[in-house]
Amino acid sequence: MKVATTTTTTTMMAQKDTEKLLLWDHPIRSPSYGGMAAAAGPMAPSPRSRLMLWLILFVSATYVLYTLKLISTSKACGGIDSPFASSTSASRRLIASSSNSSDYFIGNRTESAGGGPLETHGASERTEIRHVVFGIAASAKLWEQRKNYIKLWFRPEDMRGIVWLDNPVKSGPGDDSSLPLKKISADTSEFPYSNKQGHRSALRISRIVSETFRLGLPDVRWFVMGDDDTVFVTENLLRVLRKYDYRQLYYIGSMSESHLQNIFFSYSMAYGGGGFAISYPLAVALEKMQDGCIRRYPGLYGSDDRIQACMAELGVPLTKELGFHQYDVYGDLFGLLAAHPVTPLVSLHHLDLVEPIFPDVTRVQALQRLAVPMKLDSAGLMQQSICHDKSRKWTVSVSWGFAVQIFRGAFSPREIELPSRTFLNWYKKADYTAYAFNTRPVSRNPCQKPFIFYLSNARLDHEKNQTVSQYARHRVPHPACKWKMANPEDLDYVEVYKPANPNLWDRSPRRNCCRIMSSNKKGSMGVDVGSCREGEISQAR
Repeated sequence: MKVATTTTTTTMMAQKDTEKLLLWDHPIRSPSYGGMAAAAGPMAPSPRSRLMLWLILFVSATYVLYTLKLISTSKACGGIDSPFASSTSASRRLIASSSNSSDYFIGNRTESAGGGPLETHGASERTEIRHVVFGIAASAKLWEQRKNYIKLWFRPEDMRGIVWLDNPVKSGPGDDSSLPLKKISADTSEFPYSNKQGHRSALRISRIVSETFRLGLPDVRWFVMGDDDTVFVTENLLRVLRKYDYRQLYYIGSMSESHLQNIFFSYSMAYGGGGFAISYPLAVALEKMQDGCIRRYPGLYGSDDRIQACMAELGVPLTKELGFHQYDVYGDLFGLLAAHPVTPLVSLHHLDLVEPIFPDVTRVQALQRLAVPMKLDSAGLMQQSICHDKSRKWTVSVSWGFAVQIFRGAFSPREIELPSRTFLNWYKKADYTAYAFNTRPVSRNPCQKPFIFYLSNARLDHEKNQTVSQYARHRVPHPACKWKMANPEDLDYVEVYKPANPNLWDRSPRRNCCRIMSSNKKGSMGVDVGSCREGEISQAR
């Protein structure tokens, strides 16, 4: 029975398969006449079916002929064996051509009768100091005093710059070989000025970028504005400028430290004393419209707000870089410099209005001392590191190249990274709400008063490829402390070992870490400063 059933089932399946084949072999029948067609047998192909068949044959033949033609001619295209490789090569040539064309059009679009065309080098070429032109605002009245600040940072053999004066000045010994070219600003008496609290000199200073542009200097990417009492750290200036495409419109600078100054003028304004940078294409646009723009704002106070007003008309916002320092403060800059933000130090300003940054020396001598670590590792200058000596229960803050602070007790980095208020605001009030950033008060607890060690010397250890900087204790009387712990007054100096790291700012911003080193030298402490290791943190307890 099982065999018979299997045979019957096989026969039925074969019949069904045969019916399926017959169904697919027949043309599609009209549903209206399905019964009649089935009775009459297969229908003859319609004219429409024949037309579709011939069309398919024609397209297939065309495709075959085209493929044979492509294969036979592929080797003639530069010796490339594959049509895909040929296509890729053509695409690369097109991309390269488009890139070159873009550079060409950018250069010609920004060309002006007053200045040379924008450089058409590829974006891979780094911005160097030769691509920067400084425009320095100066007055004949203060020139003899302030020219010494310019001599500290300007290198005539490497840099280009123009000092724009209101009146001619005499050149002293060595001035011509150590200072930028001097020029007299154009007459601005035709421009209206109605601010009763300001001075008309703001008009000529606001036009310095345009006047420098009209000199037509070649190969310029950036115009950098500053005052005669501005000191630039030019290597860090370049590090900042390299972040931006000089072929675009950029207005780069920073605000005032004074909240009230920013309210009176603008939080969107770059302060010229701290310095600001304008890209070449923006200088082109500014030069074309600035004189008309200045006439529309006769009531503004200074030069900086006139520049910002023109930027607003051009629609270009301020790109803020916190390393440009206006320093609208009075008194001692120590609190600001010892807790510098995690960004390259680009400039210092108002140096005549504050105390020398190092004690017991003149302002110029103090800056000359700062130039020593600046040459060793400009990227790390003033950068703060915070660590703890747990055996002695101290908190240590290193502002590399400037000072070291030692506090009794365990302070969190959140506290120490805030500037201590060793200074007064621009309106000479001890009002902590008047600053545009967070600050901390100078501690009234006699045991929490920091012991300060100022930079005394710095050198490069060539064998170990690291900098060695020494900081001597500032010997001032300290109030008595009853805390039972080690006394930082037992130290005479601190030695800091730090590898120079010119690529510090090529990574995401982060404070360097520091570690307390064992020292066999009496009266000294060693500190190792460098990039933070995996999992390393600054923990108070």
